Amino acid sequence: MRFLRIVLILIAAVAGGVLAWDLFDGEERRARHMRGSSLFTGDGDPAALARRAVEDRLRISPEHRAFFASYRQAFAAEYERMAAGFAQRAAETGRLDPAERYLAEGMRTLRKSHGLLAAKAESGRLAALFDAQHTLIDALGRADPQLCVDFLFGHATQRFYDFAARNRVLVARLAQTNIDAIIDGRDRQIERAAPTPEDFTTLERALRANGLGQPEIETLLDGKAAEPPLPDAGLCRAGRVYLETLRELPEDMRMRIYGLAVEVLARS
Repeated sequence: MRFLRIVLILIAAVAGGVLAWDLFDGEERRARHMRGSSLFTGDGDPAALARRAVEDRLRISPEHRAFFASYRQAFAAEYERMAAGFAQRAAETGRLDPAERYLAEGMRTLRKSHGLLAAKAESGRLAALFDAQHTLIDALGRADPQLCVDFLFGHATQRFYDFAARNRVLVARLAQTNIDAIIDGRDRQIERAAPTPEDFTTLERALRANGLGQPEIETLLDGKAAEPPLPDAGLCRAGRVYLETLRELPEDMRMRIYGLAVEVLARS
């Protein structure tokens, strides 16, 4: 049904890329390990060396450092379990994973355990999450429209992974806005009503007013493949217009849709 399809596309835009890297096949995983750094260059307890190396990798950039510091402060026990798991894997393989994989796994763990809280955040925090998503999609579209389309529909590829490594600020900003919304939602506990069918009718009309035609709307909202297929640049633009249109909706309507999107994502 169209109501559900709209929500799922929005969720794909939130979950794409960062949260989907676990879908890489075995060959890609092995290639990432081969690019990792050797841990054991000196004497000492392997487990302690692995943990220290992992913690250093989690602080590889100011943005990564901020995200994991927020995680540790807000959910100390969960952070400890996660970091210990990273260290155990590193000790067993003798390799560190790229910082982006640790970020992806941190985001996924956070989403599964506390993602529902983001729906209860104040409007500014919730909007910031989707603004960060729009910024990342815009950058992907400029770099490679095919990557943008992959990201919109939640597909992860090695090329996207390489893009993320070159654009750590953008990806880590998305992670930070997620945890900021979760922490704020935990503290504020704002209850929002579910969006109505009329909300989504208004959204579809606004998409048309903002220049999307029937093929783009049916692709985005119904998952119907256009004939002929839409070019990647056109579909990427449609995804960007979709998020921009959401930002133009009245705040109460927009927050109902945002809230539902993060709730369904947390339960997925």
